[in-house]
Amino acid sequence: MRILLVEDDKVLADALVRALAQAAYTVDAIDTGELADVALAQHPYDLAILDIGLPGISGLEVLRRLRARKSLVPILLLTAFDTLQDRVKGLDLGADDYLAKPFDLPELEARVRALLRRGAQATPDIEYGDLRFDTVARRLYHRDQPIDLSARELALIELMFLRVGRVVSKEHITNQLYGWGDDVAPNAVEVLVYRVRKKLESFGCEIKTIRGMGYLIERPNEPGAD
Repeated sequence: MRILLVEDDKVLADALVRALAQAAYTVDAIDTGELADVALAQHPYDLAILDIGLPGISGLEVLRRLRARKSLVPILLLTAFDTLQDRVKGLDLGADDYLAKPFDLPELEARVRALLRRGAQATPDIEYGDLRFDTVARRLYHRDQPIDLSARELALIELMFLRVGRVVSKEHITNQLYGWGDDVAPNAVEVLVYRVRKKLESFGCEIKTIRGMGYLIERPNEPGAD
């Protein structure tokens, strides 16, 4: 899942990026409304966390422009001004949720999980045979036993599980799992897929390479799937 964070407080932004990255999300962080408007117009995001009090274009104006483009990306608004008028205006412009500063990180993370589940129309658990990906705990289990995986490995598994039966291109994986500031080697996706493939194959889940197209996990009841 890829998240856009728009926050001009560098200390808060850095803390949020670290927390969300540890939860296996890919985060792009920017600090102005102008950059946010461009990013949301040009890149697909699963969620945007948008501060209202931004320099230049305000967060509310960014939100207004986003909804005017008919974009349905979920928006979590952040603000230091928790007044009824602010909440009503933000929600009327199309925000999906609202969080006033100061806030606790666990509350923000819970709201992020709820919005992502709502946006993906997903249940808290994604199952594949005896494997279960818990989107709340951000863990993968085999028959209720946790499997040790890195944050990026978990992000790839979630991406593939949400698209079981469909080919996922290398470009899409790169866009979803790596942020703007990441130094991505030319073979980064191939190496990541190889690591995850080796870890999943003993559990009856195979990531197939579809030459020239991408990667595929077949549905469990399809021919050739375990």
